[in-house]
Amino acid sequence: MIDVARTARHFRRAVTDSHRGETPYRHWTLVDVLPDEVGFGLISLPIAPLLIDDCHGVRDTDNQKRTFLTPWLQSRFPVCATLAQALQRPEVARVMGETCGFEAEGSYLRIEYIQDIDGAWLEPHHDVPEKLCSMVIYLCTGPDAAEWGTDIYDDRLRWVGRSSAEFNSATIFIPGANTWHGFEKRKIVGIRRLLEINYVHPRWRDRDQLCFPEQPVSLG
Repeated sequence: MIDVARTARHFRRAVTDSHRGETPYRHWTLVDVLPDEVGFGLISLPIAPLLIDDCHGVRDTDNQKRTFLTPWLQSRFPVCATLAQALQRPEVARVMGETCGFEAEGSYLRIEYIQDIDGAWLEPHHDVPEKLCSMVIYLCTGPDAAEWGTDIYDDRLRWVGRSSAEFNSATIFIPGANTWHGFEKRKIVGIRRLLEINYVHPRWRDRDQLCFPEQPVSLG
């Protein structure tokens, strides 16, 4: 069994030790985010990648086929339940809110498991304000995997850099009008696996995407 408390401690340590950058917008870079058994457990899940002929540069082409760590998925796979329960814990939500400067109390946890295959791309965009915090944990493997990070743009939509997608590294930012990011179309040999983690506002409409749709985050 994968221990929830150990996962929470490991995650909190990664957030506490994160490096803050200021350009082109404030963000935090993390390493060794999840215990090995959680990271490798997630990429071993028997879930096939989403097959879409043309994603049109967005994620919501077919929401019904996306993989969220819902109560149902947690009931099927213990590693999903462990991660969701760990990030729902008061001490984890508190360190996220205090580190990144958002109000975690009363928010809801949303975690998506993403598996991009060759042909996937995302147009430059900034997240909706209902996402109080956006985090990507990279679970990419393979010789080119480090190059599969998120592309970053300035407020004129000029490409300014790319995050590393080293296995078990992560980036956090607080959504805002200038937080432009995407994924330039490039060759993917294998599967680009990642987690998108959000603490979202109570007015989030897609309740079927939430880890605990009836249980807001409480800081205790």
